[in-house]
Amino acid sequence: MIQRIVVAAILVPVLFIVLFFLPPYILVGVISLICAISAYELLHSISGFRSKERLTIYALFSAVLMPIGVYFEIGLQTFTAVFFALMCILFIEGIVAFNTIRKIKFEQILTALFAGAVIPYMLSTLISMRIMPEGRLLVLIPFVSAFLSDGGAYFIGVLIGKRKAFPKVSPKKTVEGFIGGIVIGTASVVVYGVVLNYTTFHYIEFWAFILYGFVGAIATELGDLAFSLIKREYEIKDFGRLLPGHGGVLDRFDSMVFTAPAIYLLIMAIPAVIVRG
Repeated sequence: MIQRIVVAAILVPVLFIVLFFLPPYILVGVISLICAISAYELLHSISGFRSKERLTIYALFSAVLMPIGVYFEIGLQTFTAVFFALMCILFIEGIVAFNTIRKIKFEQILTALFAGAVIPYMLSTLISMRIMPEGRLLVLIPFVSAFLSDGGAYFIGVLIGKRKAFPKVSPKKTVEGFIGGIVIGTASVVVYGVVLNYTTFHYIEFWAFILYGFVGAIATELGDLAFSLIKREYEIKDFGRLLPGHGGVLDRFDSMVFTAPAIYLLIMAIPAVIVRG
């Protein structure tokens, strides 16, 4: 637990500086790096991919391109082009290698597509939020939601958790932790709305912040469980070991794959920060 706290204490301020103070193109570089590392961790955690280096390279290249396209506001076109190109290349590799010692399975093609295109596109919604008007305020919402929901679920589960929620998928997740994560995640986003109300000149829709918090917390829990399912399927503990106490980069940002697009869609549909004048 000490390692987990120390790493978080170092990374959270750095991440806040990148999100709030630095230009958006710096965030593009950070998200591209996160996407590339996450793709590598996912593919190298799954048996069979260590001998499929070319597939990994294709996925990493795609993962880096996706945030760049979103930054230049051609996200959908970039996703379509990158996904299509990656799909074609992977199937060509599969056709050529079929019935040989280097045979590529269909599930490996789908995993490479997921790692190289789907995850990066979902995480790139953070960039879509950052380049909006007052985007530096908006892009913090999914981080408040994901990190505090996840942290709340963890600490409440450790302190008072007794009943297992999903023992076959996430053995350590408890009912108490699950509920606590949703409550803390929702409350944290509402508190963030209060902070914005008193520190900016914008009009704040608090009922929308409640919705952001609740949906974001649910998405965070689902993201955590979704990637836990992958871990159980392939019998691995963590996707990597880059962040002591947290595992790999994907272990830290797995829930963000669900939380970021959920918050982005809500911001687009129901604006909660109304810019005055």
